[in-house]
Amino acid sequence: MSAKKIFHSTTFKLITSFLGATLLQSILFLSLGANLLNQVMRAETENRIRMDLNAAREIYSANIAAVRGSLFYTALAPDFASMVEDRNGQELSDILSMVARSAGLDFIGIQTADGKVLNAKMGGDFRPEESENSIAEQVFGRMVPVAGTVLADRAFLSAQDPGLAERARIKILPDYEKAAEEKNILSAGLVIAAGVPVLREGRVIAVLYGGMLVNRGITIVDTVKDTVFQNETYKGSSVGTATIFLNDVRVSTNVMTAEAVRAVGTRVSPEVRDRVLSKGGRWIGEAFVVNDWYITAYEPIEDLDGKKVGMLYVGVLEQKYNDIRRKILSIFVLITLAGMALAVGLGIILSRRILSPIVRLIRASRQVSDGSLTPDIGPLAGDEIGVLQSTFMDMVREMGRRRSESETRLLQSEKQASVGRLAAGVAHEINNPLTGVLTYTHMLLRRKDLSDDMRSDLQVVAESTERVRKIVKGLLDFSRQTRLDPEPTEINRVVASTIQLVENQALLKGIAIRFHPGENLPVLILDRSQIRSVFLNIIINAIDATDPGGSITIYTASALSVSESEQTGVEITIADTGCGIPAEHLDKIFDPFFTTKEVGQGTGLGLAVSYGIVKRHGGTIRVQSEKGRGTRFFVWLPVKEGTAFAVGAEE
Repeated sequence: MSAKKIFHSTTFKLITSFLGATLLQSILFLSLGANLLNQVMRAETENRIRMDLNAAREIYSANIAAVRGSLFYTALAPDFASMVEDRNGQELSDILSMVARSAGLDFIGIQTADGKVLNAKMGGDFRPEESENSIAEQVFGRMVPVAGTVLADRAFLSAQDPGLAERARIKILPDYEKAAEEKNILSAGLVIAAGVPVLREGRVIAVLYGGMLVNRGITIVDTVKDTVFQNETYKGSSVGTATIFLNDVRVSTNVMTAEAVRAVGTRVSPEVRDRVLSKGGRWIGEAFVVNDWYITAYEPIEDLDGKKVGMLYVGVLEQKYNDIRRKILSIFVLITLAGMALAVGLGIILSRRILSPIVRLIRASRQVSDGSLTPDIGPLAGDEIGVLQSTFMDMVREMGRRRSESETRLLQSEKQASVGRLAAGVAHEINNPLTGVLTYTHMLLRRKDLSDDMRSDLQVVAESTERVRKIVKGLLDFSRQTRLDPEPTEINRVVASTIQLVENQALLKGIAIRFHPGENLPVLILDRSQIRSVFLNIIINAIDATDPGGSITIYTASALSVSESEQTGVEITIADTGCGIPAEHLDKIFDPFFTTKEVGQGTGLGLAVSYGIVKRHGGTIRVQSEKGRGTRFFVWLPVKEGTAFAVGAEE
């Protein structure tokens, strides 16, 4: 077989189609799979980092509680309050030193109500207070123990231990651009501290305070790393890290720099700082931390006054999750390639099985093109081709149904147009002499010299002429000689006013009329008078068809057009419990002069005129009925103001 024939063969096209479809599907699968995988893994890692941050916060809070507990039980010790009141400095100094060693406190001291201070580094002498002690002030002010985070200045730290002031001093590294006037040395210290009142006979005679300096400390962050992340490593790097910030500067961390030293003095990114410190929220997401990307979580640290003085951070190395994601995507790619190879093999195997029914479908398609709606497609195959054959036949049947509907609508329109033209001509020819007959009949009836028989005959002539006049009016309405006068209208009001016109007539016959108005219906642009006549015509017909004790129910609701799915509008449903319409009459009820009423009871133009009015408004009217089980009329009217209206000069 020549190369040209191979490229144009059905087998080649089928294989190419299989391959193309598989390739397209694979690309979509990879795209969606990668996106879904990314979302799932991101959600999982962010959920994990939230839990890790919660655990880190508990560890941080546990350290605060430990400081508070050690001070609380010390203050409650026997004779402690009396020693403070007696100013037994040396004994108190020994106790303070012992508590500091056992509780791991960096400083501990006593401040009396008269402003004298004794701490573990001062020996046994109470001295005047030389620096502001916010912890003691909180306890004296609240008269209860306090514990939490405190921002301590250099003077306070020096007063407790000169070594603490030096340890708190941190050089801020230029990780991000800062204003030129900003200082590059951090001298304040972030302190986990507590204070408890020392009571003597119900009086607060002093405050026992103490705490741990977080700056350059590793206890808390390494406890988080050991407890939460269990020292897990990946490619030589720690998977999890923890940091405590003073404002936006790292003062305690196990995040390492490129030189393998703790990144103390580096800053957090401006975005994180703004979210956490300025706005007081959490930051959850990926962030570049010193020299690598992490999935991070930050939350603010507040001091005893509720002021945000720092941040608590935990992070998980992003590279580990990226590598897992790449491995999974690689598996996806291999599966895709295997699927493409399988598609080629299946295309070769199935091509011959597919060709036979396809040929029959081609033949059947030509039969449909020639006008046949009963093509021969042969026996249905048992695979996807069988589905295609069934779908083809469904399509042919749908085409037949739609063609039938189109022909019916076209026939109805042609019938309406033909009868309308005839009705218009007849109405014009009859109207003038009819007016003369009616006028002269009424003039004769005014005469006083008429016998009773003659007057009775003239009365019959007048009544018959009046009936003909009504028929002529119906003909004129049907022939579309009446203009539309559209205006913004609330359809519920039109329906309600129509019900008022026929309510007494329905009550006299013992028929209940119920109206269920829809809510929030759009305003329609229509001719109120003519639409009211449509509803009036349908309701009167329903009253005539319903026995006493029956009911007529009217609903209004927003609805889409049954013929134009994207067209919005309002549907009015009028349902009765009457005798119903025989199936053989359903396709004739909108025909002019068709009526099932007795002679003289109807002209057969009411529904034909209603059909024309609704159609001129751009709407539709349809009916559902079953003999003996009532009838439902559905009037649908469009919302769009641009709907075609037959407005203008008479024809």
